[in-house]
Amino acid sequence: MDNITDLYHLWLEKAVEDPELIPELKSIAQDPDKLKDAFFQNLSFGTGGLRGVIGAGTNRMNIYTVARASQGLADYIWKETSLWRDSSFATGIGVASSVPSAPKPSVRIAVSYDSRIKSDLFARTACSVFAANGLEVFLYPSLMPTPCLSFAVRELGCRAGVMITASHNPAVYNGYKVYGADGCQITTRAATGILKEIEKLDIFADIRRISFEEGMRDGKIQYIPDQVFTDFIHAVKSQSLDGGQKEGDYDQSKKQLSVVYSPLNGTGLKPVLRVLEETGFTHITVVEEQRDPDGSFPTCPRPNPEIREAMSLGVEYARRTGADLVLATDPDCDRVGIAAKDSDGDYTLLSGNETGLLLLDYICSRRTSLGIMPQKPVFMKTIVTTAMAEAVAARYGARTVNVLTGFKFIGEQIGMLEEKGAADSFIFAFEESYGYLSGSYVRDKDGVGASLLICEMAAWYKSLGISLLEKLEELYRTYGYCMDTQHCFHFKGAEGSDRMQAVMGELRKGADALGGKRVTDILDYGGGLDGLPKSNVVRFLLEGGCSVTVRPSGTEPKLKVYISARGGSRGEAQSAQKTIAASLEAMIFKETSLD
Repeated sequence: MDNITDLYHLWLEKAVEDPELIPELKSIAQDPDKLKDAFFQNLSFGTGGLRGVIGAGTNRMNIYTVARASQGLADYIWKETSLWRDSSFATGIGVASSVPSAPKPSVRIAVSYDSRIKSDLFARTACSVFAANGLEVFLYPSLMPTPCLSFAVRELGCRAGVMITASHNPAVYNGYKVYGADGCQITTRAATGILKEIEKLDIFADIRRISFEEGMRDGKIQYIPDQVFTDFIHAVKSQSLDGGQKEGDYDQSKKQLSVVYSPLNGTGLKPVLRVLEETGFTHITVVEEQRDPDGSFPTCPRPNPEIREAMSLGVEYARRTGADLVLATDPDCDRVGIAAKDSDGDYTLLSGNETGLLLLDYICSRRTSLGIMPQKPVFMKTIVTTAMAEAVAARYGARTVNVLTGFKFIGEQIGMLEEKGAADSFIFAFEESYGYLSGSYVRDKDGVGASLLICEMAAWYKSLGISLLEKLEELYRTYGYCMDTQHCFHFKGAEGSDRMQAVMGELRKGADALGGKRVTDILDYGGGLDGLPKSNVVRFLLEGGCSVTVRPSGTEPKLKVYISARGGSRGEAQSAQKTIAASLEAMIFKETSLD
C-alpha cells in the first residue's frame, strides 16, 4: 500500500491540468478499495490499445495515461522508421532523454474520436504529444466513426492512427485504439513493441507535449480535409448493389422502405443518414432521444446493439410508425444491430450471425445476377462465426477464409489479397459480434457501409414480396437450422485469472462427449493451427455439425464460449444448444457464473 500512497500523493501534486481530477483524488482517499483500484496497476495496453474507466489514477483513462500511451506510440513509430534523433524539439511536461529530428519526408498520424465523455479532450491530448514528437498530425474536425479513421490512415498515407473510443462499453469507459499504416488495428507484435516503449516512461516526467493551440497555429496539427470524409462516403456508396439503374419495383421499394435509425448517441448520424439519403432512401425516422452525441447515453446505459435494451427505444418507434426495419449503430459506428418486422406486425431482433448470413447470401446472389461476381470470390469470417456461412459461400463458388477472433485479422487478409493484386476478389466479411465489411476501402468493420447494404437488402426483398425473416427461414430450410450462441463464464477475485487458465488447461485434456454428442476432434490453437497465429483458443467439433469454441476475453476476467448447434428444425437446434451448454457448465465451471 505504501507505493499506492506515494503514487496518490504524486498525483495530488502533479495532476492539476484537468480540474476534475483533484476533487476525485480527494474523494477516493476516503475509500481504500477505490484508492487501491485506481493505482494498483497501470492501465493495461493490449492488442487493442487502452480501455478503462474514466477517472484519476494510473489504472484509469485520463489525459495522463493517454499522453503516456501516445508518447510510447510516438517513440515506437520513430524506432520503426529508423530515423535519427536529436534534442531540437520543444518539450511539454518534463524533458525526455531523446527527441526525433524532423523527418524528410514527414511521418503522419491520424486521430479521430467518438461521443464518449472526454473523447475530444483525449484526442487533443494525443495530438499534442504527437506534434511535440515531430509527427505530422491529422485530426478530424468533429467526431467521426472508427471506419472513417481507418479510411483516413490509408487515404492520407499515415504511419499510424488513433481512435478514441470504448466502442459499445458502458458510459463510464473510454479507450484508445491504435491502427497501423494498413488501416488495421495493430498486430500483437506492434502492441508488444509499443508497450515496451510505454513502460520506459514516467507518466509525468518523460512526456513531450506542446499545447494543442500551438500545434494548430504552427501547422504541426491540422484538421483532416472535408474531402476525405466525402471520399469515404463515395467509397461506401461504391459497394451499392442497386445495379446502377432504376429497377422498377425495387427502386420504388427503396423510396418506400420505412426505416427507424438510432446512432445510440454516437457518431453514426451524419454518415449513415448521408449515405442512405444519397442512395435513394427517403423514409427514415431517427430516434430523437438518441440522435445527438451524448457520452452519458441517457436512454441506453449499455450502448451495444447486441443487447435488447439498446434496441428497445428504436423498436418502440417502429411499433408506432409501422416501420419495416430498425437499425442501430454503436457509439463509434463500426457495429450494426437490426430488428425486422414479423408477420404479426411486431419486431424480431436478429443476431450478428443471422444478419451476416442474410447479407452474404444477398451480396452473392446480387453480384451473380448483375454479372459482377469476381472470378475467384473470397469470403472471410472469424472461427467463432457461424459455420453455416461457409455453406452459403460455397453455393456461389466463394472460398471461405477463417481467421482468429478480431476484425484486424480480416483486415490483414484483405491486405494480403491486395499485395497479390487480387483485392477485387474480396466480396464480404463478417463476425458474430455484429461487424460487417464489404469492399477493401477500410480494414475494419464498418457500420456505415453495413447500414446501406442492410437497407438495400430489405428493399430488394420487399420488392419481391419477401420479408427479411422469411428470407432467413428460407436459408435455414436450405442449409439446415443452426443455433449460434455466446456465453460468458465469469472469474471473480484475485485468483480469477489463475482459475481461468486452469480451466483452459482442463479443456485441452479433451472430452469424449458434450451434451450427449460425441467429440469428433479437438482443435488447439495455442501452438498455431491452419496457418493462424498462436492463440489461447480451444475448439471442440461434435457430431452432427455442432461445435464449441472457448477463449479468454482480452479485456475482462471471463471465458467466452461460442456454441454452434445444428438440427433438422429450429426446435432441435435450440434443444441441442441448451444441452451442450448445460453439459459444458457441469463438466468444468461448477464454481463460476454463466450468463
